[in-house]
Amino acid sequence: MSEVPALRLRELNEKPLDPNGDYVLYWMIAFRRPFYNFALQRAVERAEKLQKPLLIFEALCCDYPYASDRLHTFILQGMADNATFFQTTTAHYYPFVETEKGSGKGLLEELARKSCLVVADDFPGFFYPRMLQSAADNVDARLEAVDSNGLLPLAATDKDYPTAYAFRRMLQKQLPGHLFEFPKPDPLNGVTLSQLKQLPDKIQQRWPQAETELLAATPEVLSRLPIDHQIAPVAESGGWREADFYLQRFLEERLPHYLQRSEPEQSVSSELSPYLHFGQISSHQIFSQLAEQEHWSVGNLGPEIKGKRSGWWGMSEAAESFLDELITWREVGFNGARHRRNYDQYHSLPEWAKESLAKHRDDPRTYLYSFRQFEQAQTHDPLWNAAQNQLLHEGRIQNYLRMLWGKKILEWSLDAETALQTMLILNDKYALDGRDPNSISGIFWCLGRYDRAWGPERPIFGKIRYMTSENTARKFSVKNYLRHYTPGEENK
Repeated sequence: MSEVPALRLRELNEKPLDPNGDYVLYWMIAFRRPFYNFALQRAVERAEKLQKPLLIFEALCCDYPYASDRLHTFILQGMADNATFFQTTTAHYYPFVETEKGSGKGLLEELARKSCLVVADDFPGFFYPRMLQSAADNVDARLEAVDSNGLLPLAATDKDYPTAYAFRRMLQKQLPGHLFEFPKPDPLNGVTLSQLKQLPDKIQQRWPQAETELLAATPEVLSRLPIDHQIAPVAESGGWREADFYLQRFLEERLPHYLQRSEPEQSVSSELSPYLHFGQISSHQIFSQLAEQEHWSVGNLGPEIKGKRSGWWGMSEAAESFLDELITWREVGFNGARHRRNYDQYHSLPEWAKESLAKHRDDPRTYLYSFRQFEQAQTHDPLWNAAQNQLLHEGRIQNYLRMLWGKKILEWSLDAETALQTMLILNDKYALDGRDPNSISGIFWCLGRYDRAWGPERPIFGKIRYMTSENTARKFSVKNYLRHYTPGEENK
């Protein structure tokens, strides 16, 4: 299609567009990629229409929650990819990285002052909604926010959904009309824009552009930044190039085995969640390439709308299972973040879950651990400790064990509120896909969100779905997983 759908646009202030500005400013904050990006596409459309240069401003502050070598490295590697790509286009890319806390203060306002308008990414989670509204109130320019989060526009619904089934049923009614409204794969391809030769001296001197050395994120560079140096980078690299590699590997090698993804010793998941979280790949791109591989078209959609997990798409069983994770389970979290201001707080849980947890609040705990013991993987349970060690060192937990990880924190904590805080902090601090509406909804699922009441009632859990390490070990082979993620065991 040629234009960004109106349903994906939000005007955040009433300031007028200035046709005499020096450029159109795209403030890249959540969709950190050149491809399948509605926000970038909107900025290109505006620049073409106004016959103005396009300035792409991507910044990295150092005081965001849980800023660390791990998260910074992943983001900086993505910025390096973007810098290389945008050099081949007629857009002007301006990466800025804070080297001191607060050193970027005032930069957005200064850039906006000389712009025709500002186009920004519309992301519903973490600190982004507050940051966007603050910017809208303070910049001296029109500010538009563009939704490029998922296949279903955030504005396509006017409420949050209590279960994945209910959300899936709605998707099967609403999504077909949006499958014709995909972003351009490369919004700058074949586009010739007016050139912005350089930024004003005032800006360059006070806020110098991040150079190649800084974007390389070497240990020496990271050591000079005021961030948490105790949480080391992982072996996995950030950026759209690496994201594309993971996508191709999944489609070519792992998809046929995807139905085995719950088995801890089977490496068949896509491992794309960090790249989705940091906006280095789009669900539209993933869907497009999967559909092409499956020889799929909209005409393949099934006629029945009953909220079933499989059979509606008209793809292979493995592909449909993956799409249920990519679309239903990912986007129900974004839906909740959009429509629930308190989506990441305990009292947002379903009433039945809060009532059941309250009823069992004072149940005796056989084991009770402090936050520090959880963090350092010092429980009595070898499988839980192994999952936590994977999180500490790799920034992820195998998908089935991630659910078990959360359930056991509930069982071994003083109460459900304490358990939730432990899960959120560990997830946001160590996981590459932490701080995301999708991972937060996964944590809340451990306490009953998007689930139903289960019986019979159990101590501590009440009606919350119950999981144990013993049942997991009986259901799946975990010997090699334990050996790999238990310190010292790998050499035995």
